[in-house]
Amino acid sequence: MVVAGGYLLLVRVTVTSGYWAFWGYNAFGLSLVPLLVGIGVLFFNGRSLLGWTLTAAGALIILAGIVANLHIYFQPTSLFDTLLMLGLLAGGLGLVARSLRPQGPDVARDDSWTA
Repeated sequence: MVVAGGYLLLVRVTVTSGYWAFWGYNAFGLSLVPLLVGIGVLFFNGRSLLGWTLTAAGALIILAGIVANLHIYFQPTSLFDTLLMLGLLAGGLGLVARSLRPQGPDVARDDSWTA
């Protein structure tokens, strides 16, 4: 149920990306500087903490820039389809959560409410 609801929901989503802008200017080249300097330092000395820090920071900046510039749109759909998607997703998540509860004879149960 989770897979079906998630699939039906995600099929209705369109993801596009825009250009990198930093105060109105194209900033992709600027985001490459720490990565390239870090790679250069690592080629000079592979054990350099500065090189590893700059490389990791540059990769993180690039990844954050890609995610930040994504535009996510939900396509119009009918109320019935939306309720069906969300109902399948919620019901499936409930079943998954129920399956994660402890089961078996060792678990103390309070079934007094079922009378």
